Amino acid sequence: MRKITALIAVLLITTSIFNTVYAQSTTASFSGDKTTWRGFDRYDFLMDTLSLEITPFKAVESEGFGINAEVKGKVRCLVVVPKTAAVGNPWSWRGFYWDHEPQSEVELLKKGFFIGYINCDAGRQWDAWYAFLTKEHGFSKKPAFGGMSRGAINAYAWSVNHPDQVSCIYADNAAIMPESLAKIAELAKHDVPLLSICGSEDFLYEKNTLPIENIYLQMGGRMTILVKEGTAHHPHSLQNPTPIVDWVVANVANASNPLQLPDFIDNSFTKSYYYNPQNSYLYLKEENTWMTARGPGYTPYYEQYEVKGKSRYGVSSMVIIAPNKPAPGKPWVFRSDRMDRNALVDQALLAKGYHIVITPITAQSGAVMEQWNDIYKMLIDHGFSKKPVLEGSGVNAGECFAWAMENPEKVSVIYAVNPVMRSLMTKKNLIEGLVPIAKAKVPLLVVSGSLDPWFKEHTKVIEQQYKKLGGKLKLIVKEGQGHFITTDPEVIEAQITKY
Repeated sequence: MRKITALIAVLLITTSIFNTVYAQSTTASFSGDKTTWRGFDRYDFLMDTLSLEITPFKAVESEGFGINAEVKGKVRCLVVVPKTAAVGNPWSWRGFYWDHEPQSEVELLKKGFFIGYINCDAGRQWDAWYAFLTKEHGFSKKPAFGGMSRGAINAYAWSVNHPDQVSCIYADNAAIMPESLAKIAELAKHDVPLLSICGSEDFLYEKNTLPIENIYLQMGGRMTILVKEGTAHHPHSLQNPTPIVDWVVANVANASNPLQLPDFIDNSFTKSYYYNPQNSYLYLKEENTWMTARGPGYTPYYEQYEVKGKSRYGVSSMVIIAPNKPAPGKPWVFRSDRMDRNALVDQALLAKGYHIVITPITAQSGAVMEQWNDIYKMLIDHGFSKKPVLEGSGVNAGECFAWAMENPEKVSVIYAVNPVMRSLMTKKNLIEGLVPIAKAKVPLLVVSGSLDPWFKEHTKVIEQQYKKLGGKLKLIVKEGQGHFITTDPEVIEAQITKY
């Protein structure tokens, strides 16, 4: 709960920045008769379904805040105008079911957003409506989308075909067409964050929300999911829409003011995101139920950069995960094995300002000393610490020892989990390689399961030899655990950061 409170505070700060950066400006003007929608000016239009001509239209009084009347050959469209628009004219584009659970739109209007709506499924009429609002009325070219149920079909259908014209998508008990789901990766590639709110008993949760989440996780996109316990397809939204509104405001601000890339990044890198999709739990007072929350906004997330290249060793790729605020001296972890989303020690180090650098594995040769050396030089040339942490588990820990025996003066500490002293990088004896590492006074932090088959053959031998050489070693034995063990991230992080 403490993490959630801190992250909500970050969202509130981002909202404050949005209100400051997007200082108030003159509201865009619209012709035609205006009516009122929940305390704000509303302008209605008709779009010819063939010519796509858009003309003013006065809403029928009996409609109230909604849309009921249809005009043959025409599509109903409308705009709701904030009291004073934020600079950049940000707007939220509603996909369907106008005026149903409108609480988030009301709050966005208070923050200077326009609300746009078109009463048809996504297609060329949507293109014309977008052009009308962005080109003729100066709206932001990257609207935020809101879609409930069938409305999400339209939001996704238009967005996957215009991924560079979207700031973010809020989908609620979302439906999606198969052809849109097949292209959803385009949104992740274009860094479009998603917010999905769904009832735990909604039939669309497993059918649509979870498949979209799986694709987004695979592609390194940002997707936040809120699941209301014991709720079916209705009601949509949240009675208190603050989490929705804060999320939209923060992501529209980010889309309008993208962060500057780190200086070590060039055009050869592709950007994605790394975060742990762990669940957090919030009590919804107004609904009198609990909500499961996961994804960015409820867990820390980090920019991830990958570069793929070809060499005489075959195709390889390197990944750098950047902390949100680098620690002084730019400490970093040279990690020799792949990193899944449950790497709690690395996440603790990211939170402390460490970069995580995942070494390349080539198609033909595995770990290659030359490539490790090139990466090391590239990073220290960009101000990274000259003594990274080496991290590896199992046989990957052996690669750490192999590189360290050739570069002992370039290592701050070796963190090894159930180490196996063999390597694809060198044919030299790694146990004998402990000599230069000990002479350089490199501390070793080893965590092993007492039931690991290699515990006696490798871990205990490392301990005996390193202590015999006068080296500093801390061994943490996980009693009753084998080769795949659980670690205590706070304990490990505290040990590593003291070196």
